[in-house]
Amino acid sequence: MTETTIGLLHPGEMGAAVGKCLAGAGHRVLWDPEGRSAATKDRAEAAGLTGVTMAEIIARSDVIVSVCPPHAALDVARLVTGFRGLYLDANAVSPETARQVAAIAEAGGADYVDGGIVGPPPLAPGHTRLYLSGPRAAEVQALFGGTDVDARMVPPPGTASAVKMAYASWTKGSAALLLATRALAQAEGVEPVLLEEWSLSQPGLEKRWDGANRTATAKGWRWIGEMEEIAAAMAAAGLPEGFHQAAAEIYRGFPVLATGAGDPPGTPASRCRAARIDRPRRCPGRPAPAAWCRGPGP
Repeated sequence: MTETTIGLLHPGEMGAAVGKCLAGAGHRVLWDPEGRSAATKDRAEAAGLTGVTMAEIIARSDVIVSVCPPHAALDVARLVTGFRGLYLDANAVSPETARQVAAIAEAGGADYVDGGIVGPPPLAPGHTRLYLSGPRAAEVQALFGGTDVDARMVPPPGTASAVKMAYASWTKGSAALLLATRALAQAEGVEPVLLEEWSLSQPGLEKRWDGANRTATAKGWRWIGEMEEIAAAMAAAGLPEGFHQAAAEIYRGFPVLATGAGDPPGTPASRCRAARIDRPRRCPGRPAPAAWCRGPGP
């Protein structure tokens, strides 16, 4: 296979795993370590990525792949203005945001491919799909041949983001509803009764709540922007947007996974380490409904 030089922005948990797949397929994968954390640098090294400057990424890459939180998708596209290769935006954004990213990339001279990742970071085959749309989507699909990423083309151009929005509207949206449901029962003092009823009429639902709670505690803060993008997509389609706006608020009440250390001063409630839906707690930095938080009271 001919080696393709690929710029990756950025190697978070998902991005590093995607980059590792590309590097394992024989491609050279570049990333910019400036200003990045030690954890990110360790992930990039483990994935076989090559650290260079942003200017080098723009100059040397045949393809740039953007894998970042949805709120950063537009800014990341602007970072590579002047890049004239193939730009893949693989972020969880609404079709309208995807069109804005396309306009930025194409105005700078690049060709654009819309992408949407469904599933966990690709660490084994059969679990992660990358939906692609656009006139050059087949070229991106070919880059992932033989890797743990199942790259699939979606016609017509510009619809991969719509697939991601529709899929996550249920998976992460329903998880937020489940978390809020138990929080309501806790707030009203009827949680034991609800759990008993779940065991009778909805077997398995408490186990699903455990998974939703664990995942939201670890990385729910990343889903705030995704829920807001889904809300925008719903509104653009003439559908009610309020549920997914509320789901964003549910995830805003969750922190990153607790590591035993306290939160630095000024940490927003959306990333409070001790905050979880379980027991009432007032989170510093941002008011939140008491039933959304867990931890010792003030």
